Amino acid sequence: MDSRDDPAQSRITLAAVAARAGVSPSTASLAFSGRGPVSDATREKVLATAREMNYAGPDPRAQSLRRGSSGIVGALISDRIGVSFRDPVLIQTLDGLAEELTKIGASLLLIPESESGSVTVATAPIDALVMMCASADAQESARTLACRGIPVIQVEGPDIEDAVNIRVDNRGGSRQLAQHLRDLGHTRVAVVTLGVDRHRRLAPLTPEAEATATVETTMQRLHGVREVFPEVGGMIAGSSRVDAGRAAALALLSVERELRPTAIIAQSDLLASGVLAAAEELGLRVPEDLSVVGFDGIRVDGLERRLTTVWQPAQGKGLAAGRTVLAMLAGEAVADTDFEVSLILGDTSGPVPAAAPAA
Repeated sequence: MDSRDDPAQSRITLAAVAARAGVSPSTASLAFSGRGPVSDATREKVLATAREMNYAGPDPRAQSLRRGSSGIVGALISDRIGVSFRDPVLIQTLDGLAEELTKIGASLLLIPESESGSVTVATAPIDALVMMCASADAQESARTLACRGIPVIQVEGPDIEDAVNIRVDNRGGSRQLAQHLRDLGHTRVAVVTLGVDRHRRLAPLTPEAEATATVETTMQRLHGVREVFPEVGGMIAGSSRVDAGRAAALALLSVERELRPTAIIAQSDLLASGVLAAAEELGLRVPEDLSVVGFDGIRVDGLERRLTTVWQPAQGKGLAAGRTVLAMLAGEAVADTDFEVSLILGDTSGPVPAAAPAA
């Protein structure tokens, strides 16, 4: 029988390996860690003995308990992992965060806010938490972690006591988009928004939905548009997906011509790409019949148009969050970070159609 199948073998300890190798347990531990004053010959002797005994090495869980840390940083994401990994903005942000975490050898654990499972914000063995556009519903969990002394970093979300904030000028960027359309003569404008709460569903943008909204990014971008178009309405797409943008746009555009918006402000470039698909499906020319603008400044696969949009530093947000994590874990003083955005003019926005009736 293979000794690996023997239950007794699974209980072999580092101390037993050390005894057979003729070294102290501390020396054996240093041999496995690859650090410390252990000669190459001694290290190879310990590792060879471990192989003979089918000992795989110290249990990382026990190591974590001794260190008082797990070497894991949690990232709370607002949607399911499968959906989130189709969002280029989130991927770029996570890339920036992971790049910084490699400096201390930390791993990244993704925790979807929208799913319940055995690993949650409250139960995950993490040294710090980075909240990615999380809704206000997650605040209680964040407060719990902060009370335990676990660093909490909020990326584009509601300000949380004891958390450090990484912000983007969502309101100002959306105001720029709205003013651009106003300058082109548009008055009949609609919005296609991201989700307003943790329930990712297509729905009309109603006062009731806004009153119970918990997603800060969505509401900040909406408030920016309302500084220029106070009565603007639209559809809630639910999440940043091309198909969601298409469905929302079809609901807005499949009406009588005199009721149809002449411009749509989408709260992400993926949503804007869906709006463009809906316009093409309905035989509407962009921008001659309909102007379409987005937000993010990313490259959307399959989109051949130069989208009018607002650029935001997606990877920069992640890098800033990672640097903040490292500083907080080192006990250093940290401060909030605020990023500016910029308007990028493309070929999807143009003057209001000459024959379009006023709103």
